[in-house]
Amino acid sequence: MRIFKFGGASVKDAEGIKNVFSVLEKVGHEDTLLVISAMGKTTNALEVVIKNYFEKSNELHSSLQEVKKYHYQILMDLFEDEEHDVYFAVNSHFADLEYFIRSNKSPNYNFVYDQVVSYGEILSTTIVSHYFAQAGLRNNWIDVRNFIKTDNTYRDANVDWEKTQQLIAKGVKKKALNITQGFLGSDENNFTTTLGREGSDYTAAIFAYCLNAESVTIWKDVPGVMNADPRYFENAILLNQISYREAIELAFYGATVIHPKTLQPLQRKEIPLHVKSFINPLLPGTSVSKGKDLEPQTPCYIVKRDQLLISLSSIDFSFIMEENISEIFALFHQYKMKVSLIQNSAISFSVCVEDKFGNFNDMKNILAKKFKVAYNEKVSLYTIRHFNKEAAEMVEKDKTVLLKQISRETLQVVTKE
Repeated sequence: MRIFKFGGASVKDAEGIKNVFSVLEKVGHEDTLLVISAMGKTTNALEVVIKNYFEKSNELHSSLQEVKKYHYQILMDLFEDEEHDVYFAVNSHFADLEYFIRSNKSPNYNFVYDQVVSYGEILSTTIVSHYFAQAGLRNNWIDVRNFIKTDNTYRDANVDWEKTQQLIAKGVKKKALNITQGFLGSDENNFTTTLGREGSDYTAAIFAYCLNAESVTIWKDVPGVMNADPRYFENAILLNQISYREAIELAFYGATVIHPKTLQPLQRKEIPLHVKSFINPLLPGTSVSKGKDLEPQTPCYIVKRDQLLISLSSIDFSFIMEENISEIFALFHQYKMKVSLIQNSAISFSVCVEDKFGNFNDMKNILAKKFKVAYNEKVSLYTIRHFNKEAAEMVEKDKTVLLKQISRETLQVVTKE
C-alpha cells in the first residue's frame, strides 16, 4: 500500500480538490491511503473560534460563521445538486461542533482546542470523499480517531503504538482507496487529541509503519525538499536525495517540509519517503531513504522566527553546574518550552527556545528566584547545515548577532533584525 499526504494548500478550494483528483488519475490510486489536512487556513480560523470562546464570546458566532461560509462556498463550487448527501454530512459535522461549544464545561484550553480544531480535518476529508465518489472514484472514508490511539496530552499527544498497530492492521481496507484525516487521534476515553502542528506528515508515517507500506509521498506546492525556504532565501535549489539521517537533522533544526516525528517510524522499516509537487506530479521530487546524505552537496538553510533568547547567570557568581542545568531543563519540560540551542560558561547559561504555549512569564518568575534573568524576544535562529564562509556571511549580513555556535557540520546564529 502507498500512503499519500495532501496538506491544506492542496485542498484550499474547489480547484485544488479537482487537482488532487487529477493527481490520482496520473499516478494511480489503487491500494492507496490518503491522509488529508484541513482546507487552506481552516486550522487558523478555528483557533480564532477557540480564542473567542474563551475571551470574546460576543465574537464567537461570527468567527464560526466564517468557517462555515468558507466550506459552504467550496461545496457550492463542487456540487450542483443542493440535495447531495455531502450537504447533510457537512451540516451534521457543524451541528456536532456547535453542540460541543454550547455544552462543554471544561476550562482546559488544550482539551477544548483539540475537540474544536479537529473539525477542520473531518470537514475536508468528508468533502473530498464525496467529490471523488461523484467523479466516479470509489473510496473508503475512515475516521482516524478510531485507529490512532494516544494518551491525553492534548495538542501534542503521544501515540500508543501497540493499540494503534492492532487497529490499523485489522481495520484498513487493502486494494482500495482510503481517505482519512491527518493530525488527529483519540485517547482512552475517545476524546479527540492532536499530534502537534504539521502532524499530518506524522499521521502518514504512522499508517505506513503499521501497514508496512511501499512508500510515503508528501504532496506539496514546491518541487520537493529545497535547501532553503524560498520565502526567506533567494535562489533555493532542489535536493534530489536526502538520507534519513540528514532529513532527521534538518527536521530537528526546524525545517518545515518534513515534520520532526515523521522520519523515525519510516527509518525503522526503511520505508522510502518522497516529497513531490501536486502542481507537477510527474516530476521526481525529493527522495528520502537510506543512502547518500545529500545530493547535491550544498549548504542547507533553516530559519526559525519568533524565538526567545534567555540568558541566566548566577546571582552570587557561583558556577552553574550540572545540578543547576538539570533544574533549568526540568522547568523547560514542565512549561513546554522547546529548546533549539544552548550555550554555557562558568557562571552563565544561554538558551534559545520556542515558547509555543505562552508559558515564559510564569517560568521566568521561578527562574528569577535563583538566577539573574535577561532575555530577548522575537529573535531569529538561523541554522546552516554543511556551512561554508560565504553561507555564514550571507546569513549574518545586516543583522545583530546575539549568539553564535559552530560545530563540525552545523552553524547556528541567533540574530535580532
